[in-house]
Amino acid sequence: MAVSGVLANVPWWKSGIVYQIYPWSFQDTTGDGVGDIPGILARLDHLCDLGVDAVWLSPVYVSPMADFGYDIADYRDVDPRFGTLADLDRLIAELHARGMKLIMDFVPNHTSDEHPWFLESSSSRDNPRADWYIWHDPAPDGGPPNNWRSMFGGIGWKWCEARGQWYYHAFLDKQPDLNWRNPKVVAAMHDVLRFWLARGVDGFRVDVIWHLLKDPDFRDNPPNPDWTPDEPEVRHILQIMTCDQPGVIDLVKGFREVLDEFPDKVLIGEVYLTIERMCAYYGEALDGAHLPFNFHLLMDPWKAEMIGWLIEEYERRLPPGAWPNWVLGNHDNARVATRLGPAQARVAAVYLLTARGTPTLFQGDEIGLTNGVIPPDKVRDPQEKNEPGLPGHDRDIARTPMQWDASPYAGFSSVEPWLPLVPGWETVNVAAESADPASMLSLHKRLIALRRKHPALSIGEVRVLTAAGDLLAFERSLDGERFVVAMNFGSELIETSVPAASGGQIVLSAKGGRDGEIVGKRLTLAGDDALVIAFG
Repeated sequence: MAVSGVLANVPWWKSGIVYQIYPWSFQDTTGDGVGDIPGILARLDHLCDLGVDAVWLSPVYVSPMADFGYDIADYRDVDPRFGTLADLDRLIAELHARGMKLIMDFVPNHTSDEHPWFLESSSSRDNPRADWYIWHDPAPDGGPPNNWRSMFGGIGWKWCEARGQWYYHAFLDKQPDLNWRNPKVVAAMHDVLRFWLARGVDGFRVDVIWHLLKDPDFRDNPPNPDWTPDEPEVRHILQIMTCDQPGVIDLVKGFREVLDEFPDKVLIGEVYLTIERMCAYYGEALDGAHLPFNFHLLMDPWKAEMIGWLIEEYERRLPPGAWPNWVLGNHDNARVATRLGPAQARVAAVYLLTARGTPTLFQGDEIGLTNGVIPPDKVRDPQEKNEPGLPGHDRDIARTPMQWDASPYAGFSSVEPWLPLVPGWETVNVAAESADPASMLSLHKRLIALRRKHPALSIGEVRVLTAAGDLLAFERSLDGERFVVAMNFGSELIETSVPAASGGQIVLSAKGGRDGEIVGKRLTLAGDDALVIAFG
């Protein structure tokens, strides 16, 4: 979308809003109950109306779909269930024509076990790709080489009879990990990036980027002294030898070098790490990821004091000149409207879209979708199947189809979708909420329009004013323009003094009904409400 004025010289990924599309669940046009690329093309008007700037597209590559596209058999083509390479080229062109960008998902840690590289590597110990994956001889007792586990439960090694060796898989055994200590693997994957960049892709979100390197000496992971039986089994050990290894940031810098061969691209890294370690992925000279994903709104308690601390700690840890980002939801985590409740989800939307840093919005969160209800016979997620009933191991609940209208199957498909619709879809859908000025969708549209209109809300500075009890208040400012955002994390009325808010005009309320009101010496904030207060 066209920008002018102070934003004209700001990279689009700093001032813009990223919208994640999970292609299985956005729009089906072929009548198979699964979304597809032509379906995305058919729904671009929604993205324009919403006002987002870039689409992050979860994997659409050729895949056996053991992990729903994160097990890739061909990095350079589109899986037929989603369409064709020509369809993807058209999507790039149509997004660009509307002033939007396309960010592809890049999955470099592992391939499918059906990828030609692995078929060759697994055939013998002396083929040209013999060391493209992580192979190891058995332990003295013939068992696995060490105690490394799979993130999806169980042992992280699988026996290969043809080689008489074990291969490591951080996820499913059908997702063998590549050997990123092999320069030929690095070069091949860099060429994959160039293939898509040459087709006009505007950047990449790199899957599990902190997993890429493993301990070269294959040492055991140490036990986790804080593990409890209600946690996933993989957390019984600390992933020190298999994640965030020395040298991994050099690989990230290598990705960045490839992107820098093309103008105006963005590199986003998936990193579920502490703020300090996450910020290391920017690179000391800002030569790493432009935006290592900040998942702390997903990882940490939704408390005013915590969010205030996160803002200040994040700003303190950022390398000079680095740009922050915030994520409220994605395809791997429970829906924000369920995690926080519908009322606080509106407050959280205000935070996401007024915070300093690039916001990423997950499809369906803009209409307040809650977790899906998945009967046992409808479960599709291999993680849930491996460790059923454990918190955080059911990803289907966030992947249910987008709900467009009150027609059969919510306008997503003409047949029963691959996952069930969320109960209440007859009213929680784009059409119904577009007609309701008090809806979650209308709130998102207003917030995005406000952010786009006022550079102070997109690229301005941030200062925490107070973070105590249920009250968080922070200030955004740029070139004489100033806003105060006040948020009530509780259900009870707050009446207090926030001197920086005095005299300002309320331009948006999460609950509605206060536009135009002038704030006096005392700030009154209803339970589960958030205010955007303008000055100047």
